[in-house]
Amino acid sequence: MYIQERGRNLRNASMMVDLAHIVAGILIVVLSVISFLNPEEHMVLLPAIFFLASVLNLIHGIYKIRLSGREKKKKAAAIAATLFGVCLFALSIVSAVSIWRG
Repeated sequence: MYIQERGRNLRNASMMVDLAHIVAGILIVVLSVISFLNPEEHMVLLPAIFFLASVLNLIHGIYKIRLSGREKKKKAAAIAATLFGVCLFALSIVSAVSIWRG
């Protein structure tokens, strides 16, 4: 019984991660197109694009860390994705501050 519940939870988590990837990916593409059509007026969208990319990487990294178990290579790749997400989050903050200050 426990194995079946765990399997269902794993499938639900996988489906939620896939749904988050699809939604964030579509948002990133739409915001990027809008931003590049008229960059001077839509510079405010750049921090949002970086923020969505960081959310994508953080979700992916944390999900893979939970799935990796004892496999060191998979865990290292997941930690790298998570760290990249943190760096993108910092970049979104820096870009937001630089745009709104200047």
